[in-house]
Amino acid sequence: PASRIRVVAAAIGGGFGGKTDPFSHEIVACKLAMLTGRPVKINLTREEVFYCHRGRHPVLMWVKMGVRNDGEPTALHFRTILDGGAYGSYGVASTYYTGALQTVTYKIPAYKFEGMRLFTNKPPCGPKRGHGTPQPRFALEIHLDKIARHLNLNPAAYRKRFIVDDNTKTVNHLTITTCGLAECIDQVVAASGFGNEKRETRNDSQSQITNHKSKIKTGLGLACGSYLSGAGLPIYWNQMPHSGVIVKIDRGGGVAVFCGSTDIGQGSTSLLAYIAAEEFGIDVRDVRVITADTDLTPVDLGSYSSRVTVMTGNACIQAVRPLKQKILDAAAEKFEIICEDDDARRLKWVDAVVLAEAKFGTLSGTGSYKPPKRAGPYKGSGVGVTPSYSYAACVAQVSVDTETGEVKVEKIWLAHDGGRALNPILVEGQVEGSVYMGVGEALMEEMTYRGGLHKAPSLLDYKSLTMRDMPSVETILVETNDPEGPFGAKEAGQGPLLPVPPAIANAIYDAIGVRIDETPITPDKILKALEEKDKGRAPRVGPKNFPNAPYPEPIHVEPPENAPRLERKKG
Repeated sequence: PASRIRVVAAAIGGGFGGKTDPFSHEIVACKLAMLTGRPVKINLTREEVFYCHRGRHPVLMWVKMGVRNDGEPTALHFRTILDGGAYGSYGVASTYYTGALQTVTYKIPAYKFEGMRLFTNKPPCGPKRGHGTPQPRFALEIHLDKIARHLNLNPAAYRKRFIVDDNTKTVNHLTITTCGLAECIDQVVAASGFGNEKRETRNDSQSQITNHKSKIKTGLGLACGSYLSGAGLPIYWNQMPHSGVIVKIDRGGGVAVFCGSTDIGQGSTSLLAYIAAEEFGIDVRDVRVITADTDLTPVDLGSYSSRVTVMTGNACIQAVRPLKQKILDAAAEKFEIICEDDDARRLKWVDAVVLAEAKFGTLSGTGSYKPPKRAGPYKGSGVGVTPSYSYAACVAQVSVDTETGEVKVEKIWLAHDGGRALNPILVEGQVEGSVYMGVGEALMEEMTYRGGLHKAPSLLDYKSLTMRDMPSVETILVETNDPEGPFGAKEAGQGPLLPVPPAIANAIYDAIGVRIDETPITPDKILKALEEKDKGRAPRVGPKNFPNAPYPEPIHVEPPENAPRLERKKG
C-alpha cells in the first residue's frame, strides 16, 4: 500500500524531459529492487535519452486576426496541429495550452481555437519550459509585428494600446489579477532604444556602427509574453490542497519548515526559508527547510507550472502566522500589555519562544493552499486557470551576415513582471536561464529524423547554446503587488522564455527584411529568404500551407461580463 512506500526526492537539478512522466524503466528498477532486496540502478545512454525522454512538441500553426484600420484587434482565430510522437504524455494539456493562454496578454474580444495532437512514429513529446506556450507565442508575436509594420505603426506602442487590464476576465473566462506588461515594454524600449530611428545600433563584437554597405546588418526586435503562476487545477482532479507545510519551533528558537516541494534548481527551498524568516522577523539562518520526504513532509503536487513560490509559499504563511500570534500573545502576557500597543518593550526571540511553549505547549503549525476556483463553463477550461499571470517584454539585438546567413544575438533586454521579487538575484537568474533556452531554441535546437532514426542523438551533434554563444543580457524586474501571491509574488521560472524567440525573429526582419516563420532560424534559411527577396518574391521561409484538418465541432461559449468587448465606432 502507498502508506508503506517512502519516497525521498533527490536534488535532480532540473525539470521536464525525463522528470515528468513515470517511465517504464523506473518502475522496472523499483520492482527489481523489491525482488532482490538490493539497490538497482538503470542508466540510459545519451542516445536512449533522446529516444525516451520528452522533448518540446513541434507545432504547425495557423493565425488569423481581424483588426480595424487603426490596428485594434477585433477577433482571433488560432489553429494548431501538434506532432506528439509515439505516446500520450501530457498531450491533452499540451494541446489546450497552445490555445488557452493566447488571450491573457492582449484584449481579444472574440476568440476561436482549434487544436489537434497527432501520434507519429517518433519519440514522444511532452512538456518543456513554458509547456505548450512558446510555440503559439512565437506565431502570435510575429503576426502582430507584421500587422504593425503593414499599418506603419510602432510595434511597441501598438501592443501597449490593447494590453489586458487588472482585475478583468478574458473572453475565455481566465482571470487577470495584475498586469505590469505596459511598464515592461516601456523599460525595454527605453533601455534598448527600440523604435528610435536615430539610435546607434552597435555590433558588440566589432564595436562599430553598421551601415547599408556592410555585409553585417543589425536589427532590433520586440516581443511580449505571459505565463501562469501554477496550474489552477491538479493533474488528477480532486478536492485536496495543492500544497501543505508544517512548521515547528524548537526551544532554542530554531524554525524547521517541512514541505513536499522539490527544489529543482529554481531556489524554492531558499524562498520558503525567506518567507518563514520574514513572517517571524528572524534571521534566515535560523530557519531549516526539510523537503520532499514522504515520511516527514506533507503532500505537495510538485515543481511544475511555476507553482512552488505562489502555492507552497502561501501554505507556509498560513502555517507560520498562528504560531507568530502565539509567540506575540505569550510575550504580551509577560509584559502585561496588549501586543499591538507597545513596540518599545522588547524580548529576545529565544526567550519569547520559551514563553510561548510554556503557555501553549509544543509550537507547531500546519498550513495548506488550494487555488481559487476559476475554471470557465466549458470543456477544457481547466487548462490555463491560475492564481495570477506573469508578463514579460523582450527586445533582441541581432547581427546578420548576409553572405553566410549567420545570425548572432548581440544583446537581450528583458523586463519581467513577476510580482514582488522575493529574492531579486534568484529572479534574475531565472530570467537569464530563460534567455539562454530561448536563444538556443530560436537559432539551433532541432530534432530531426531519417527513416525513423534520430540524426543527432548526442550532445556533440545536437546543437545547443554554449557560453561563447550567450548574448549579453540586461534584466529588468518590474514589480507588481499581486494579491494572490505570498508578499505579492508571481512566477518567474518559465514566462521570461516566451518572448525571446519571436523577438529574435522580429529583429532579423528589422535587420535584413526577411521573415523566418519557423525555428530554428539557421543560416541556410536566411540565405534562402534573401535569395527569394533578390528575385522579387516574398522574402519568407516557413510553412507554405495548413492542412484541412478534421477538427471537431467547436464549443460556443458566451464571454463573461467584464471581458473585452468590441465597441462600434462612430463614423
